[in-house]
Amino acid sequence: MKTIGLIGGMSWESTAHYYRVINQETAARLGGLHSAPLIVHSVDFAPIAAMQSAGDWDGAGSELAAIAKGLEQAGAEVIGLATNTMHIVADQIIAATSVPFVHIADPTSQALLDDGFETVGLLGTRFTMEMSFYRDRLAERGLTALIPEVDRTNLNGIIYDELCRGIVREESRRIYMTAIDRLAARGAEAVILGCTEITMLIDDSVSPLPVYDTTDLHAKSLVTAALA
Repeated sequence: MKTIGLIGGMSWESTAHYYRVINQETAARLGGLHSAPLIVHSVDFAPIAAMQSAGDWDGAGSELAAIAKGLEQAGAEVIGLATNTMHIVADQIIAATSVPFVHIADPTSQALLDDGFETVGLLGTRFTMEMSFYRDRLAERGLTALIPEVDRTNLNGIIYDELCRGIVREESRRIYMTAIDRLAARGAEAVILGCTEITMLIDDSVSPLPVYDTTDLHAKSLVTAALA
C-alpha cells in the first residue's frame, strides 16, 4: 500500500474523521491488523481562514503547495487535501508535486453518477457555493449543481462559527434541512455535503434528500488510490 499524504487542519474536526475513515477502510480491505501508512500535515486554520476572507487564494495556494511538496519529500505517494473549499487551489498543489492528487469532487461525482443522479444540491462554505471551481468540476462529469438562493450567509456562518469549533446545534440542523427542502423544490435529486464538517450535522437519517458525504467518499478514494 502506498503512503498517503494528507493536508489537514481545515478544520481539525473533519481531519480527525478522515484519519478514522482511512484506517477503517484500510482494515476492512486488507484485514487483520492493517492500518494505513499515512503522513498528516495539520495546518493552523486561522491564517488560512484569514486568507480566504481576504481573497488571497494565491498566498493560500502557495502555502498548501509547499506543504504538499514537503509531504512528497517525506515519502507520500498519494496526496489528499482534507477540505472542499481549498480545492480552489488544487492546480497549484498538482503543479508542485509529481505524485497523484485525489480531487475531492471526483469520487463524489462518481458516486452520484453511479446512483443515476444528474441534478444535485451543493452545500458548503460560501466560497464553495458561490465560486465556480467546484460546480465546474461537477459539470465536467455531467452533473448540474444547484446552490441555495437564500441563507448562504447563515449556512457559511454555521460552518465557521460552530462546526469548525465542534459545536453542533439543533437549530442549525433545522436551517440546513430547510435549505435542502428548498433545493429539492427546485429539482435537486440529491445533495452534496460540500464541506467536510457538514457531516457532523446532516446525514441520511435526517435529510429529505439522499446526502453524499464528501469527507467519507474522499477518504475512501484515497485508500483506493493508495492500493492501486
